[in-house]
Amino acid sequence: MPRKDALFIFLLILFLSPFFVFPSVSQFYLRFNAEHGLIISFIKFAILATVGEVIGLRIRKGNYLEKGFGILPRALVWGILGLTIKMAFVIFSVGTPAFLAYIGFEKAPQIMQNELSWAKVGVAFSISLTMNLIYAPVMMTLHKITDLHIIQTQGNLIAFLKPIAIRKIMTNINWDTMWNFVFKRTIPLFWIPAHTITFLLAEDLQVLFAALLGIALGVLLAVADLTNQKLKHINT
Repeated sequence: MPRKDALFIFLLILFLSPFFVFPSVSQFYLRFNAEHGLIISFIKFAILATVGEVIGLRIRKGNYLEKGFGILPRALVWGILGLTIKMAFVIFSVGTPAFLAYIGFEKAPQIMQNELSWAKVGVAFSISLTMNLIYAPVMMTLHKITDLHIIQTQGNLIAFLKPIAIRKIMTNINWDTMWNFVFKRTIPLFWIPAHTITFLLAEDLQVLFAALLGIALGVLLAVADLTNQKLKHINT
């Protein structure tokens, strides 16, 4: 294993280990999460999803950091997206069971409070399905827009805070990759099953698990970028 990979893994374990080793730390996290859900969502996504992007950079370029990568603006974007993800979790975890009850599955809201069963898995799948079909494409597109804005502003945090030329950036997005890989493959094959598991977890663990999935997102985006580069090479 390359030295820089070993160092990165060591630092990641060192950062996460207190939550598992020291009960006081985990208890503080659970209490803070219960009392300040939005704040902790911002922090978790700002850190963990950015770590995912750093890993993605390692896969694409062979380095964990490079000039113009913009780790601070990326962390800011992920923190804000984390707030919208928490909002989506609240809306769909309540709204989808309510809709199921409306169309005849009257016990759906109560089932999510019960122990694990196939009925609970079915409701969790329905929550994940609706969230990923309605909210996820919007979030992914917004993330892509901010990602291109970070590149255009060369990773400078102050420059990033300038107005985003959304119309211009929208026209420069590779929609072939966005549709054929990000939307068409990752949503049904990864995000819907992954978030089905998420909604089966206790509420105080759901956003943490979703943030950990942000690390997987960084890897998926790196694979998408490599796939796009290979297609360009084949076409030329």
